[in-house]
Amino acid sequence: MVIPNYSSREEYDRFFALGVSMYGQMTAGSYCYIGPQGIVHGTTITVINAGRKYLGTNDLRGVVFVTSGLGGMSGAQAKAATIAGCVGVIAEVCEEALLKRRAQGWLDEIVSDLDLLIDRIRDAKRNKIATSIGFFGNIVELWERLAVEYDKTKELLVELGSDQTSCHNPFNGGYYPIGLTVKEAQSLMKTDSNQFKQLCEQSLVRQIAAINRLSQTGLYFWDYGNAFLLEAHRAGADVGAVNTAFGLQFKYPSYVQHIMGDIFSLGFGPFRWICSSCDPKDLEITDKIALNVLKELSQKDNIPKEVKDNYLDNIKWITEAKDHNLVVGSEARILYSDQIGRVSIGLAFNEAIKNKTIQSPIILSRDHHDVSGADSPYRETSNIYDGSAYTADMAVSTVMGNAGRGCTWVALHNGGGLT
Repeated sequence: MVIPNYSSREEYDRFFALGVSMYGQMTAGSYCYIGPQGIVHGTTITVINAGRKYLGTNDLRGVVFVTSGLGGMSGAQAKAATIAGCVGVIAEVCEEALLKRRAQGWLDEIVSDLDLLIDRIRDAKRNKIATSIGFFGNIVELWERLAVEYDKTKELLVELGSDQTSCHNPFNGGYYPIGLTVKEAQSLMKTDSNQFKQLCEQSLVRQIAAINRLSQTGLYFWDYGNAFLLEAHRAGADVGAVNTAFGLQFKYPSYVQHIMGDIFSLGFGPFRWICSSCDPKDLEITDKIALNVLKELSQKDNIPKEVKDNYLDNIKWITEAKDHNLVVGSEARILYSDQIGRVSIGLAFNEAIKNKTIQSPIILSRDHHDVSGADSPYRETSNIYDGSAYTADMAVSTVMGNAGRGCTWVALHNGGGLT
């Protein structure tokens, strides 16, 4: 935690250099990081529900989702696209990141030529293939080419769009400008940081211009809470920024505002568990337990359609989880559940431990996406309209309440980078 008056980016850099503070992250800061599985699930649910909300369908075959980033967290987008059933096209400037995701089995193919990429998108749309395509190039190039293709042919090649570059830290490697290789950009960062910043800002302006053109023709774009629109606004891009009584608002919504907020309002949020035995067999057993609980809940009479849809989404997730090779490090799993589901799954875990079906205790956890788990005006609290979006009331109240109720493990930190 940092005193608010000294919580600027510049002060953070100084504190970090001195070794007196660290980047809070979201789950890693509280030692609850389970690898990229968490964001695979969150992105999968986001894309599925974007299809429902924007396109009016549960069937995303042939729907193209364009975004950027295949790093530690953003790398989840490729796997999420295939689980959701759409055509994911993800731009990445770092060849090492592309090759890593390909070797991991999370990225189906890599294309470096834009002409070939456009052909591949058309083919995947036509044949309704669920696939993930990594574009080895800059995201600005991709958005601009898609806009050009529409202007030439009136064919919209992308229905859904977002961005997961690390725009919470755009000028220190989180965002790479068009026209430079990774090595050139990294060199310029060190030798002329001001010029590098200017090039990044110019790229942000161009990226938004292309997105704006396509949004006029049927593209649905959302901010993934990575400060992309905020930094684009600061760079001078036309993001429709308006100062309101509720804070700065943009023409494109945060994914919390228009997509995930509807799910959170039903009480659904991240429910994570870690097998302390470190045995994959225990994880497999817990998957089966959770699956049975969710199936039983989804079949109850008179549950609202929205609630049932969320149960079914997570039934699909947990059914396919093992096949998608999602575990990185600890034997852990995530799904979204409401209060009834969490209690039911937890009690079932307890019974399995008691009768030795599971070898060792199960650690239950959650993450910042859980209801009232974080205060971030461009993400978790972006749909709070009473003027309190910039206050830390929910996070502080939650950590105190959880500790007071006997929770074993609580954490409170600021600086997820998105405020």
